[in-house]
Amino acid sequence: MTAEDYKNGQILLIDKPLEWTSFQVVNKLRWHIRKHFNIKKIKVGHAGTLDPLATGLLIICTGKQTKNINEYQGQIKEYTGTFVIGATTPSYDLETEINETFPTEHITEELLHKTTEQFVGKIQQKPPIFSAIKKDGKRLYELARKGETTEIKAREVEINEFEITKIDLPNVEFRIVCSKGTYIRSIANDYGEALNSGAHLSVLRRTKIGDFSVDNAQSVDEFVESL
Repeated sequence: MTAEDYKNGQILLIDKPLEWTSFQVVNKLRWHIRKHFNIKKIKVGHAGTLDPLATGLLIICTGKQTKNINEYQGQIKEYTGTFVIGATTPSYDLETEINETFPTEHITEELLHKTTEQFVGKIQQKPPIFSAIKKDGKRLYELARKGETTEIKAREVEINEFEITKIDLPNVEFRIVCSKGTYIRSIANDYGEALNSGAHLSVLRRTKIGDFSVDNAQSVDEFVESL
């Protein structure tokens, strides 16, 4: 592929590594494309953020393809991962320490499967306080890390599919297909409440965006070598 190909627009499927921000992936790819082809400027952007503690599919657009980012962002997404039942964290995932524990003796396999039904369809969801949503010009996680609380409005999202794929308490593995703007961390927290217990997210992987699959994605290193 040539510099012109990247400028005219490419869609790159990248399997984001754990603990990287989506922005770091974009920066790394942009730097390598510029260096390899000795070009000063090229537009590179991603179509939908993944949290640092998540892995999986990132759609990276270059050049003229960056105009289509919103279109890709709006597509249905599939995630797999693990909830830990019986404990919550302020961030709803492993970014923060466990702050409360709950009983789990009453939780059966039947209850775990049955409770997913409450979440399928259009639901109201409150994003986590530890999120990149802006309020009064500041990102919510900036307020959260300072210990400030703020009222977050619920928003409508759609859950197309929610299945429990493996149970090994306290760990429960799942697969979720959902609309843009859905926070899987919030589902973890709300699912725990619906079980009359608590839960947080310990593993998250984005496996699909629309027709794009992580099975066809490269690691960052593989992409750099392919240049």
